[in-house]
Amino acid sequence: MTVRRIDTLDDVAEGLEALMRIDGRLATVVERAGPVPLRRRAPGYQGLAEIIVAQMVSKASAAAIWKRLVEEAQGCAPEQIAALSDDQCRRIGLSRSKESTLKGAAIAIMKGEIDPHALCAMPAGESIAAMTALKGIGVWTAEVYLLFCAGHADIFPAGDIALQSAAGDAFGLGKRPDQKTLREIAAHWQPWRGVAARLFWAYYSTEMRRGDVIPTG
Repeated sequence: MTVRRIDTLDDVAEGLEALMRIDGRLATVVERAGPVPLRRRAPGYQGLAEIIVAQMVSKASAAAIWKRLVEEAQGCAPEQIAALSDDQCRRIGLSRSKESTLKGAAIAIMKGEIDPHALCAMPAGESIAAMTALKGIGVWTAEVYLLFCAGHADIFPAGDIALQSAAGDAFGLGKRPDQKTLREIAAHWQPWRGVAARLFWAYYSTEMRRGDVIPTG
């Protein structure tokens, strides 16, 4: 079965229209969220590495760390990242856990244990299982890779704190829903859960004034 991809802003717009037909509550969310960005990156090691670097830091901090990483490594090929010393990683601003994850993914690619491009063509469940088999890569990282680097239309990272907070606020739930509850809510938005995730991230940024943070589950 062909997997629907979100490649353009027209795809996002189509998804939003479909979501509002599926769940009438989302019309208000769309109105309040404002423009919903595409948020696409090229597939490959660099896209995965950028997602790892961006976890739990502000956009400004992530950008600064990424700039230093590319400068220190003289690029972002797996071979270049795997060769970084501990001292270089500290100068870059990487935590030891992020250093380990970045290098582990780089080595796995170099050994042919995973192919970041092939991951984009696999069924989502298989792709997520392959990525999470690598130490330091959890479900959130794998799902975000499929959303932004593969353009999967029907991925919803329910463990993301921003999505939980946005859904709780938008639906007046009184508290932030946990991952299980949010995944159950999002199940109704198939086959456009990837656009729903973009919508609630936009809502989080616009309505909750936290667009400078990239939280994770």
